[in-house]
Amino acid sequence: MTKIKYLPLAAAIALVPTLGAAQDAEFATLEQTTFIFNTLLFLIGGFLVFWMAAGFAMLEAGLVRSKNVTTQLTKNMGLFGIAAIMYWLIGYNIMYPGDGNWIIEGVFGTVSPKDIKTEIDAGGYSNASDFFFQLMFCATTASIVSGTMAERVKLWPFLIFVVVLTGLIYPIEASWQWGGGFLSAMGFSDFAGSTLVHAAGGFAALAGAIILGPRLGKYSKEGRVIPLPGSNLALATLGTFILWMGWFGFNGASQLAMGTLEDVDAVAQIFANTNMAAAAGAVAALILTQVMYGKVDLTMVLNGALAGLVSITAGPLDPTLFGALWIGAVGGVIVVFAVPFLDKLKIDDVVGAIPVHLIAGFWGTLVVPVYTEGTSFVTQIIGFAAVGIFVFVISLVAWMILKATLGIRASEEAEINGLDTSELGMEAYPEFSNG
Repeated sequence: MTKIKYLPLAAAIALVPTLGAAQDAEFATLEQTTFIFNTLLFLIGGFLVFWMAAGFAMLEAGLVRSKNVTTQLTKNMGLFGIAAIMYWLIGYNIMYPGDGNWIIEGVFGTVSPKDIKTEIDAGGYSNASDFFFQLMFCATTASIVSGTMAERVKLWPFLIFVVVLTGLIYPIEASWQWGGGFLSAMGFSDFAGSTLVHAAGGFAALAGAIILGPRLGKYSKEGRVIPLPGSNLALATLGTFILWMGWFGFNGASQLAMGTLEDVDAVAQIFANTNMAAAAGAVAALILTQVMYGKVDLTMVLNGALAGLVSITAGPLDPTLFGALWIGAVGGVIVVFAVPFLDKLKIDDVVGAIPVHLIAGFWGTLVVPVYTEGTSFVTQIIGFAAVGIFVFVISLVAWMILKATLGIRASEEAEINGLDTSELGMEAYPEFSNG
């Protein structure tokens, strides 16, 4: 039973003037309350997506060999810092030019960074919160590239590519949809970025992997795949759970509003669907690897969960929970088949980012019209192709230029000894021998 605490009579009488004053106090208007909750959604979603940077770092650190762990951690720290600066300098202005013309207003018309100061009465959220939230998506795109090219790419050429990706490539293609560009006008739908973020990162990674080539010893002369196990599956699992958690901000805050009952309910539905898709992707990969190989492959299960998340990202609001389940499950199946398919092509993707982000990103984009009215399969395919061709071609050219000028591949000796020694001169596990 709840205990009720009574005030003494004298204290209660003394409180009466205070209650009267409270009644006369000015309360927040509906517009002010909406501004507050919308801004909070951006900020909370933003720091959840920021936490995904830790997830990528842990996932990659666990899936590379111990002699390359420090380099991967350094790349993830460096790319996030570069993304934050480049998106502020030019990326944000290109992505949201104001009239949709990024060439005139985003590049040539405005040379200074976009001002994020807010005129409180002019909008429904803080400009700074919007910048903070959108920045996290830009950094995520770069994180996808890091894992694919691990264990053989030089640090500084990779970071220079990140400058181009976060300052120009991602903001330009994202402006086509989220900046009011031609994809938005034609009816393309990508709620939180299955194409604009994940597939874009996957295409940039694919271009880099092709130019870079596979790791030494990954494929035999006969074409047989030689396993190169990662250093720490516990870290990789931790990284996956961190990414899973961060994805609630990634998808949920992409509702972009939390000032009404309908918006809050939509955010809750997005959370539930996002979780269901991840769970289904993990279970699908778990069962399928048992059936195909006779044993469960943990790395496939981890990537199955991530593929489920990518698959639901293009349309996380409209499906039922059952819809989210089968969409995510297909994502998990995609990973199990796509990883060996890439190996047959001798495309060495260390962490499986291309199957997870590019191929599952296509699936997630394609399936949107099943549940979302006003969309079409043709438009979805056109939008995906436009982003894919642009990102892949520009990335391919950028990697080729870097290869011809600075060189992007570590020497054979450096790769054998580990990039931690050659690039940084420090090891993640100095008490153990390299492996």
